[in-house]
Amino acid sequence: MNPLLPPTLPDDAAERLLRRAIWLAILLASAALWWPVDAHAARIKEVSSVAGVRGNQLTGYGLVVGLDGSGDQTTAAPFTTQSLISMLQQLGVTIPPGTNLQLRNVAAVMVTAVLPPYATPGQAVDVNVSSIGNSKSLRGGTLVSTPLKGVDGQIYALAQGNLVIGGAGAAANGSKVVVNQLSSGRVPAGATIERAVPNTALQGDTLQLAMNVTDYQTASSVAQAINQAKGPGTAVAVDARMVRVSMPAQPERRVGFMADIENLPVTLAKPAAKVILNARTGSVVLNESVTLGPCAVAHGNLSVTISTTPTVSQPNALATGRTVVSEQSDISISTGSKAMLELPAGVRLGDVVKALNAMGATPQDLLVILQAMKSAGALHAEIEVI
Repeated sequence: MNPLLPPTLPDDAAERLLRRAIWLAILLASAALWWPVDAHAARIKEVSSVAGVRGNQLTGYGLVVGLDGSGDQTTAAPFTTQSLISMLQQLGVTIPPGTNLQLRNVAAVMVTAVLPPYATPGQAVDVNVSSIGNSKSLRGGTLVSTPLKGVDGQIYALAQGNLVIGGAGAAANGSKVVVNQLSSGRVPAGATIERAVPNTALQGDTLQLAMNVTDYQTASSVAQAINQAKGPGTAVAVDARMVRVSMPAQPERRVGFMADIENLPVTLAKPAAKVILNARTGSVVLNESVTLGPCAVAHGNLSVTISTTPTVSQPNALATGRTVVSEQSDISISTGSKAMLELPAGVRLGDVVKALNAMGATPQDLLVILQAMKSAGALHAEIEVI
């Protein structure tokens, strides 16, 4: 044996060592799936945004051409004809006065887009196109060049392109079937930015971080996380909505400074107990902080049933009279019989859900029951009706 070479392992020992290495690699790779993680941990970029860095709404009026006979009817939408005549005049085409245009392949539309922050000229953004006339469908249409303006009346982008419609429809012999919406569509990368909006958020000595939710604990946690990473006094929580951050003196370091801050982890406190009620759809949503005090609930359903039976009164064959048809209505009222149910106190969301399910109430019934519980002081949460 050469003393300068490392000793070789037997084949069985080498195989066992290889298997152990493989199992260790699998264990480390799957650690992210079973390792306990704080459910309330988040990054600063997920709970706040830089004040002043936002998008701007753009709006324009245009025409969609190339429709297969599903455009606006000129008698009911005269602005479509006026817009087409004006566009043709700009292109050097003069239409004699009094000409009755029967347009079937043109539709007037409203075009909307969002100018993202830090957008530069030449950048492409998506646009939404919606019919404002009586067009049946925009499928297969092409949006002609449409200027998009901001609230100041200045043109910031130009939109043009082929529409993408997500719906489908068919009609024959008076029957019609429509899936999704045919009167609106989207043009991916359909607008080109022509004017930039200056943003001075990173040019000052300080920067404002706006919290997504008004909460003192969240603002304090964000300021503490920044101070621990960048030094004491870097961030100050001004109020429950705003955190002031001191920026580096060198402008070239500010982008990297903000990139580091946005990815800092922050521990969030439990949200305030809240119950969201949607009166239109009957949806009821409770967050994890909702608790329930001991109470007794009785909720009965009131139903009214009206049944109408037609009755015919016919005279004899030799009598002089006429047949009379009348209706006889029977009305019954049922109040339902439900005993009073005692609900125990619940300190967890699961306990509250079990207590509400024990009543056997429908979502529409819960709208009334939860409001009554709040009035009685048994529901420890804020109720918001949307």
